[in-house]
Amino acid sequence: QVQLVESGGGLVRAGGSLRLSCVAYGIIDEDFAMGWYRQAPGAEREFVAAVSGDGGTEYYGDSVKGRFTISLDKVKKTEYLQMDSLKVEDTAVYYCNTGEMRAVMTSGGYWGLGTQVTVSS
Repeated sequence: QVQLVESGGGLVRAGGSLRLSCVAYGIIDEDFAMGWYRQAPGAEREFVAAVSGDGGTEYYGDSVKGRFTISLDKVKKTEYLQMDSLKVEDTAVYYCNTGEMRAVMTSGGYWGLGTQVTVSS
């Protein structure tokens, strides 16, 4: 059984930074990719970023390119999302997921319960 636990959310002012973490527990295929999505109130879930199982390939949603950085520590089974130059519109619940890359990129795989990020003006 796979369990994902996110942490690092909180309240930050616009222009600030936060780093989210997602730890994977259980038996994880070493080739599994990991990703981040977010969902704001009243909005659909939005793809944020994904990283390949070897950590060598990264993908980003258009709204976060150049501001967010995804990384992977395979030994710790942990992925990170460094969020810089935060904007009010980045306010959302952030979720991590894991699975085969195609699943991760299409909102599939295993999911965590999310962590709230609130950016104030």
